[in-house]
Amino acid sequence: MGRSFPIGILFSATGSYGTVGRTMRNGALMACEEINADANAGVRLEPVVIDPRSELAAYAPAVEAMLDQGIRHVVGCYTSSSRKDVIPIFEKRDALLWYPAHYEGFESSANVVYTGTAPNHHMSPLVDYLVSRFGCRAFCVGSNYIWGWESNRVLREDITHRGGAVLAERYVAVGETDFTAIIEAIIEAQPDFVFNALIGRSAYAFFRQFRAACRSRGIDQKRRFPIASCNLSEPELQEIGGDAVDGHLSSSVYFASIDTPTNRAFVAAYNRMFPEGPVISVEAEAAYIAVKFLATALGEAGTVAMGPVKAAVQGRSLDAPQGRVTIDPETMHTYLTPRIGVSRLDAHFDIIVEAEAPVRPDPYLVRASSPLEATARRPMLRVV
Repeated sequence: MGRSFPIGILFSATGSYGTVGRTMRNGALMACEEINADANAGVRLEPVVIDPRSELAAYAPAVEAMLDQGIRHVVGCYTSSSRKDVIPIFEKRDALLWYPAHYEGFESSANVVYTGTAPNHHMSPLVDYLVSRFGCRAFCVGSNYIWGWESNRVLREDITHRGGAVLAERYVAVGETDFTAIIEAIIEAQPDFVFNALIGRSAYAFFRQFRAACRSRGIDQKRRFPIASCNLSEPELQEIGGDAVDGHLSSSVYFASIDTPTNRAFVAAYNRMFPEGPVISVEAEAAYIAVKFLATALGEAGTVAMGPVKAAVQGRSLDAPQGRVTIDPETMHTYLTPRIGVSRLDAHFDIIVEAEAPVRPDPYLVRASSPLEATARRPMLRVV
């Protein structure tokens, strides 16, 4: 048995975005169990779990409590607000946050390892697809915080550069569920597509209400007003539920429907471990990856000190459920494989666009080429 290391697991398993938070916690704990059961792992992880309950004010005290216990590595946070709230604490106390969520980019901290998607992994390929397939007139809806603001800004700049336009942007508080006025504005504006940057319960309510409003007017929402997201995953499809769940576009790096032996085994193991759900998500896979990288780095470094652990993980690769992933030593973000899926009535995704190889992270969008163009002369299409 190897040396034991305490690590923090910090995800909101309850509250407005608790469904996604539970999948992230599950993914992290699944990785811990696999590592602890592996006689060749060389380390044993002791997870300390805290649930901030989707309350922004609860994250900083939770991090302080973990660091006060001697923990130097925390896998956690879903929202960008929570991440930005705790980064100064990690910087002040020489600790490392392993952040496993898609995010808006334009950030680099010496105290964060990013195993979720950078904007060139999800925003850039999605805009390519939307403009080529539907047009370049967008209506943006988002939760009123950093993820919504910045995601819509990136889309707006890209669309404008292509000669298109964002017809309107509307924001609501996290947890808001009344979208009557916004839906009326969308139908009046007649965009080519709707870009969704809502999270949690707000997103689920919007999808249901928009589908119902279109149906009452005799509009086929899926065809006339397609909704595209960079943060829509399988457990959220289940939350949307009913006949409002299909036909939605999601730009991601992982879907449970990836048909490889590694991913099939991953999904089966997750379902055995967490039969009560929520079902697996891209965020769960990113949290799983983060813990796997962390354990390997701790074993090589032989210490929890941030410097040796960062040095041990830089440039390291892992055969993950989504495919090969690698920590970029320059940005401490991760090489990931962009994909676009369309949701089905059974709350799964058909993958319709997939890059041919993992793509280097570009958190500041300084490279001009599309990530799909960068890895293939044209996107690999798999239409079901």
